[in-house]
Amino acid sequence: MYAVELDRSKRLLVISASQRVTAEQAKLAAQRVRELLQDVAPGFRVLADFRWLDSMDSAAAPHIAEIMDAFAEKGVASVTRVMPDPHKDIGLNILSQFHYGPEIQIATFQTLADALQSMAGGDFSST
Repeated sequence: MYAVELDRSKRLLVISASQRVTAEQAKLAAQRVRELLQDVAPGFRVLADFRWLDSMDSAAAPHIAEIMDAFAEKGVASVTRVMPDPHKDIGLNILSQFHYGPEIQIATFQTLADALQSMAGGDFSST
């Protein structure tokens, strides 16, 4: 399952994946991301929370790439990921190399607390 929220006042889009994510759920999330980003100015931030992710269908990869492309097209400033178990990384680092430019700051943290602290302080050194 995916959840996508936008806090316009903080210029922050939060995307969360939990349990088992299907290709159809990823497709719906990509559509939701595009809807939410229609009126967002460049320089927004993304928090991607994968703490509760169990698995993701490999067929979801094109939709994840679409989400990344939408972020890049709209001028995302930074992407902060929460991935407690590196073994559950669903290829995000590889996809990032093809869908994000070098100007987009990307950081991955094992805990939400570390991710939020980094975002608050602007420190993008992953741990």
